[in-house]
Amino acid sequence: MFDWFFAEEWFPKFDWRWDFTWEILPRLIDATFNTLLAAAAGYMIALVIGLPLALGQRTGNRALTLMVREFVEFVRSTPLLLQIFFIFYVGPQIGINLSPWVAGMIAIGLHYSCYLSEVYRGGIESVPKGQWEAATALNMTTLQTYRRLIIPQAVPPAIPGLGNYLVGIFKDTPMLSVIGVAELIHTANAIGSETWRYLEAYTLVGIIFLALSLPAAGLIRAFENFVRRKLGMN
Repeated sequence: MFDWFFAEEWFPKFDWRWDFTWEILPRLIDATFNTLLAAAAGYMIALVIGLPLALGQRTGNRALTLMVREFVEFVRSTPLLLQIFFIFYVGPQIGINLSPWVAGMIAIGLHYSCYLSEVYRGGIESVPKGQWEAATALNMTTLQTYRRLIIPQAVPPAIPGLGNYLVGIFKDTPMLSVIGVAELIHTANAIGSETWRYLEAYTLVGIIFLALSLPAAGLIRAFENFVRRKLGMN
């Protein structure tokens, strides 16, 4: 029913086929779930590892702080694609054999954990100095200070940055196609190589990414406002 929209007088160079679109859509929907799974797993790894990396840059041990800081800068300064290749292809040479899925999740998780560590660190440093002094006056240990006082206050300001990187991870999952992970771009490439039709597949991939990224950004902003209201920060 949309054939008139792609009529030759409107788009003479386009050869859009709706029957082919409906035929490949189920495959792309399946690949969408794989993409979401890859993004969620990578993000969870980044969230978990990012906080220790942030805290590791604030220790009293100068050697440890320098080592963590250099690791973070090294990972942030090298391309994610190179890290994916290194973990998947170089790993077996040193006895680390990982499936494409596991290698991809580790690469994305480690890469973005370094970015999230900076988000965490910014949130921690936004906590007023008086809070640290109050913890010292109450004779709280370092662990108690972070767990009960600092981290609960550092997380709300960090939510926008954490949310932005979630969307960033989602948009970077196509890089996993280079090692054979069956996400959206990999599936679109496979469809194109099988049928020599790329227009419908790549267009649908773009629409799917847009349809998921925009609501995700809105939900993140709504969650930020919800947390701020709960904590009386508005």
